[in-house]
Amino acid sequence: MTNRVVTRIENATATIEFNDPDRRNALSFDLLRELGAALTEVSSSSDVRVVILTGRGSDFCVGTDLAAPRETKTARGESVADDTERFRQINAVLNHFHHMPQVTIAAIDGGCAGAGLSLALAADLRIASTRALFNTAFLTAGIPGDLGGIWFMTRLLGGALARDLFLLPRKITATEAHDRGLVGSVVPAIELQTTARDMARRLAAVAPLALRSMKQNFLQSATTSLGDYLPAEAERVVECARSEDVWEAIAAYRAKRPPVFTGR
Repeated sequence: MTNRVVTRIENATATIEFNDPDRRNALSFDLLRELGAALTEVSSSSDVRVVILTGRGSDFCVGTDLAAPRETKTARGESVADDTERFRQINAVLNHFHHMPQVTIAAIDGGCAGAGLSLALAADLRIASTRALFNTAFLTAGIPGDLGGIWFMTRLLGGALARDLFLLPRKITATEAHDRGLVGSVVPAIELQTTARDMARRLAAVAPLALRSMKQNFLQSATTSLGDYLPAEAERVVECARSEDVWEAIAAYRAKRPPVFTGR
């Protein structure tokens, strides 16, 4: 049976790819479990500094496949307890992706809707092709939203715009998504994967301890008060300032050469 999620690791970057292009990379419960296994493997690797999440074919992920057999869905209808437990499992996958130590990039081509959009919103950075189309789509399917989409979009865009996009679902072009701050950049479709890899190489070239600490700063800043955030930030600064990578940065600056960081 073909793997629904494919992982490639090269140059300190892991590319995790949805691999069901015939169904526009629609999400099933089993696909999300495969994604969870891939994330567990990648997040524990000290050699991986950046993770790219993308979709094979011409779409990123169009969310839950409404036409799929009931048994493949997360809410398969056997019982309330069964459905709830399955949602807890996929929520754990989403939470893992958002909190993994590596910096994450969602490279979005074509359709990005529903729970697929939620996954993209959970990434640290988002880059879209010019043909990307975004849609919350949850109300269209008769559900109020899942995989934290409302939580992420409210923090990214603010409550008013998040309500507009979720309560009045419609297709949003890549240009509009960029103008509203949903994605950081838009490139031609033929350049999407190359641009994402170039972005990953740039991130992978910086000091690994500082990169991971900066991600932790962003994660903590979203959920804690300034008073609780600052002591933790100071601890991370001290840890990085005492690392060999800082001395390497100083030596490279003085020698007018690119630094070679080791993560120590």
